[in-house]
Amino acid sequence: MYLADSRGTDSRTTEAAVVPDSRPGRRPAAVPATVLALGAVSLITDVSSEMVTAVLPLYVVVGLGLSPLGFGLLDGINNGVGALVRLAGGHLADRGGRGHKAVAGLGYGLSALCKPLLLLAHTLPALGAVLAVDRTGKGLRTAPRDAMISLATEPAHRGRAFGVHRAMDTTGALLGPLAAFAVLRATVDGYDAVFAVSGCVAVLGVLVLVLFVPGRDAHATAVQPPQRERPLLRDSLGLLRRPKLRRLTVCASLLGLTTVSDSFLYLLLQRQGDLPAHLFPLLPLGTAASFLLLAVPLGALADRVSRRRLFLAGHAVLLLGYGLVLSPWHGVPAVISVLVLHGTFYAATDGVLAAATAGVVPAQHQGAGQALVGTGQALARFVCSLAFGAAWSLWGGRTALAATTAALAVSAVVSAFVLRGTDVVPATTDEVSA
Repeated sequence: MYLADSRGTDSRTTEAAVVPDSRPGRRPAAVPATVLALGAVSLITDVSSEMVTAVLPLYVVVGLGLSPLGFGLLDGINNGVGALVRLAGGHLADRGGRGHKAVAGLGYGLSALCKPLLLLAHTLPALGAVLAVDRTGKGLRTAPRDAMISLATEPAHRGRAFGVHRAMDTTGALLGPLAAFAVLRATVDGYDAVFAVSGCVAVLGVLVLVLFVPGRDAHATAVQPPQRERPLLRDSLGLLRRPKLRRLTVCASLLGLTTVSDSFLYLLLQRQGDLPAHLFPLLPLGTAASFLLLAVPLGALADRVSRRRLFLAGHAVLLLGYGLVLSPWHGVPAVISVLVLHGTFYAATDGVLAAATAGVVPAQHQGAGQALVGTGQALARFVCSLAFGAAWSLWGGRTALAATTAALAVSAVVSAFVLRGTDVVPATTDEVSA
């Protein structure tokens, strides 16, 4: 059973069995080739996705004239719909064979198909439908991708590996808004051109996945017996009986419930800084640049010290960023400072949470384990987007942010208490003990 204590004799639940290269004289790579290949796929795909994300708030609020509540609904779809299929994606990917790559490929393919459809979507229902399918693709691919990273990497190096992957992913997030800005400046019908170029880039990402990501990693086989029984859905959901995973899921959900969507934060900064509309796509660059510079060092730091403490520290940094938005300090320096703090928050939490999750579930359930935590967080952010959009419409953006900031501070204190004692000592079998 997957609930067996890893200190026992059942090697199927022992993370220490993950040996990327056991040949004599060979030192295992801290960042395996599989991670780099998946990073390249994410980089290209994020260029495509962030081109759309960079212009979508203005396209919806200014171009189509929808209210902040309407945009909150769309942004909630962005965060919530993928969560509804993430569990299915993680479970299907764990069912053996080439499941991880196949399910991830299906997810990347769905998202690529949706980009050209944005050219035809000019109403809230149509946009919502296209975004729902796009986020379905994201929900399907996220858990299998993170499972492949976990299985390809030694437990002691997972923070670094996820940091490298997130850094490559964020390079795409950095290039995407630049590409959108260039297309908007160079074309007359800018939004349609952005959507068309985004679709072409997404197809390239799918091709890289098919050609360069191995279907089954060699060291994944070492921890997953070739003839093992396929896990049932109740086995995947039963992972929540593991106390450490349950606490991670609860805290990720609680903090996600009080984390303002990136798009709303950028809209607040644009209005507070009185920035011209054509500069709006450049705002995500500050977040992406900070994330890119800090993802690897903070991931490595998490491996050496405490993933729990770094995860909580990241939310403390986010609180500081919200405080700056609410402060009387305005202008370009204030905007840049908030964006730097925003990127630092992601560098300290995104890959670190995935690495922490990988450490508390057995190898044969990596997809489902990643999906459980990710689903809780994504559903919480879906609720937050709807609530924040409604609060903005009723009370204004600053009041809505002030209420969310207070709630985030309370959530961080509660999470610090709940996560006590969940620190993992890397590279030991205790990493998968309940």
